Amino acid sequence: MSDNSLGAYLRARRSLVRPEDAGIRVTGVRRTPGLRREEVATLAGISADYYLRLEQGRDRNPSGQVLDALARVLGLDPTATRYLHSLAAHEAGVARPRRGGSGRASAHTTGERVPSGTLQLLDVIGLPAFVEGRAFDVLAANALATELAPGMRAGENRLRTMFLDGAEQERYPDWEHQMAGMVAAFRASIGTDVDDPGVTSLVGELSLGSEDFRRLWARHDVRPLAGGTVRMWHPEVGDLELRREKLGVGGTDGQLLVVHHAEPGSPSARALALLGSLAASAASAASAADGVELPDRVRRQGEPGTGDVLAQVVHRRRPGDEQDVVGPLQQPGERHRQA
Repeated sequence: MSDNSLGAYLRARRSLVRPEDAGIRVTGVRRTPGLRREEVATLAGISADYYLRLEQGRDRNPSGQVLDALARVLGLDPTATRYLHSLAAHEAGVARPRRGGSGRASAHTTGERVPSGTLQLLDVIGLPAFVEGRAFDVLAANALATELAPGMRAGENRLRTMFLDGAEQERYPDWEHQMAGMVAAFRASIGTDVDDPGVTSLVGELSLGSEDFRRLWARHDVRPLAGGTVRMWHPEVGDLELRREKLGVGGTDGQLLVVHHAEPGSPSARALALLGSLAASAASAASAADGVELPDRVRRQGEPGTGDVLAQVVHRRRPGDEQDVVGPLQQPGERHRQA
């Protein structure tokens, strides 16, 4: 990683600004993509020499006013502007509060512990949910999340599976759109910890294995760690349009509880209910084979009338089948997955 993260960020962002968008009239052929250094300096109201020193890392203590002016010229939104300020503070040796806490734990720590109350919540929430760390490591997940997408499994890293696992990518019809936002949110999450050994290793692995990741990482985009709508596909239940919520876990160094849910009464809600029934059936079958009796709550997930699933569901066939079939919810043991 570069020891001049502020300069690297400024260079990357000015290369993405079209001169026309900054009010600069373009004549002839420009060899420099985006804005030239002197153009940024002029628009920000600082000298070209001072801006050059900032990019080269020879001046590491710009004022807040200068940073705000640069953010305006580069078209940064509030999230990216805060990130710019955090980089400058880091270069100047000023500590910055972390997401969700003030500890100095690594952004990519395999020994992170999820609070026991949050683990209990994963068991009873009845929706696909998992807990991720600041470097997008999956620290804990419930069975329904893993059923929805195999990469939502404890021990996996969401970036690694999404960029390097083709089977995981198939679960997201708009994979490329999802990836751009994910990389930008990852940069916002790790903040100034780009030199963290775990983060460096992960970024290096992804840069070697994925051209898409290299391209997106080089943009230095930053986006808030917010939820949103996500389109997914599952081989058993078909297409789903879900809301993904990201909720901070108290008492941790930035852990997030990620929950997927559907609009009540929608086809996606019915598909998600069917997925819950399939997961419960699989758990019942596995427990029966091991001679273990499941708790009543788990057994009830496959029974109509409990509020956990609907009595009528849409059975989404695999791509290439002729049509969907609407029918009653199948009980455990009535459906066998195809290899």
